[in-house]
Amino acid sequence: MKHRLPLLAFLPLCLSAFVQAEQTPAAEGAASAAVVSWPAPDGEALCEHYSLRVDGQAVPVYSCRVSAMPFNQVWPGYQRPIDQTELAGFAVWDMSGPVEVEVVSRRAVQSVVVRPASRGIRPTIDGDRITLTLDRPGPLVVEVNGMHHALHLFPSPPEQDAPAPGTPGVHYFGPGVHRPGRIELQSNESVYIAGGAVVYGSVQARGASNLRIAGRGILDQSPFARGEAGGAVRLWDCSQVRIEGIVMRDPDVWCCSLFGCRDVTIDGVKLVGLWRYNADGIDVCNSQDVEVRDCFVRAFDDALVIKGLKFREQSFDDRPVRNVRFHRCVVWCDWGRAMEIGAETSAPEIAEIVFEDCDIVRTTHIAMDIQHGDRAAVRNIRFENIRVEIDAWTPQPRMQRSREEQYQAAADDRYCPTLLEIVIRRNNYSKDEQRGTVRDVVYQDITVTGPHMPPSSFRGFDDQHTVEGVTIANLRFNGRLVTNAKETGLNIGPHVGPVQFAHPASQP
Repeated sequence: MKHRLPLLAFLPLCLSAFVQAEQTPAAEGAASAAVVSWPAPDGEALCEHYSLRVDGQAVPVYSCRVSAMPFNQVWPGYQRPIDQTELAGFAVWDMSGPVEVEVVSRRAVQSVVVRPASRGIRPTIDGDRITLTLDRPGPLVVEVNGMHHALHLFPSPPEQDAPAPGTPGVHYFGPGVHRPGRIELQSNESVYIAGGAVVYGSVQARGASNLRIAGRGILDQSPFARGEAGGAVRLWDCSQVRIEGIVMRDPDVWCCSLFGCRDVTIDGVKLVGLWRYNADGIDVCNSQDVEVRDCFVRAFDDALVIKGLKFREQSFDDRPVRNVRFHRCVVWCDWGRAMEIGAETSAPEIAEIVFEDCDIVRTTHIAMDIQHGDRAAVRNIRFENIRVEIDAWTPQPRMQRSREEQYQAAADDRYCPTLLEIVIRRNNYSKDEQRGTVRDVVYQDITVTGPHMPPSSFRGFDDQHTVEGVTIANLRFNGRLVTNAKETGLNIGPHVGPVQFAHPASQP
């Protein structure tokens, strides 16, 4: 495998020794029995903007590269240049009880926001020190002076079922830096990345069963040019799979993707540092019986995704997408759709899909999207208990027309992302000649907070390829119940059946 290491130079190394000098592993007399963290490996890039203590214990803040602006190119072409990105930070630890988190910002602090807002966390600010109390695990974003150079916090519950080094069938990566390249798993094999380990490589499998990819360490693809690693995790025709706990950073293409798989659980993974073209988050393609829970995804493209794909060879487009549930996830989408069905929908059907109890802390194009470009019968779709945060100002996404063009952000731009979209149409990714249908879509208990109600749009294709059976139940904007299409900012286009608005019996 050909590695291209210069990309690693984009992460600053100057703070590594300073931060590591004050770290103590939890097993060696940590300040709090409720906290387990791990020293960063020697030489691993750490964040220049923040230091962190949890219950008095120093926790390393790693560096990651994220998009600084919603500016993109169309592939084939050239990879996004570094000047369209910025460095952010993230930290990982386990906790078994309430903890106090202290962040020291190396930039002067004017404002602090902790997301998701649904956690109700109000930080205390004392000069450059920011403190907050966490009563439970779950991903958070701390924004100091706005969205740029954010700090991502990934506290997890205590780890379960960690294998011992040397366990048969386990590719074990202990603390330190490892460069295995592409790891190909066979049936009954596992990859374990321990806390304090950074693995520069990717994990793939074809036609395998009983697989596990787990740990508290980092799986990183930054040394690889586009397409060389195949993302962080890529599985074809696999079954009985568990992906748990790890951080996936800087994928070369789609980050975590399933093709024609069955019986998969993705639990507590954290996707961060996605900035390159086509850096999707979690893609579930022509797969069945999949659960994605308690995950964090910050993507530079679609974040939580359902697709039906048709390849020229080894295609699984004869398989449906069925019984997929995303729940208790936190999403930041720097480009594209936060929750997406499509745009590719080559499958017999896409059915029984649930997005539930999730926070969209930022999105750029569309929060909840069904973009139907192929033949599938899309039915029984639920978006339930989804909380969407809208800022007073969102940078408008733009396509770069030449290498020389610079992104110009206008402070008076009135752009606002779309909340709900259903559309049936041929698109640039369509492979089927015929179009499909959309039936029985429920948006239940959707809450939007912010100064603007984002618009929405539904439209079918023709008299045979229609959108039918859409219900919007208990949609609220800043706590106020929204009861009709006009209040929702919903444009109902042609070939769409009646849209039903439902609300609680005890309406305020």
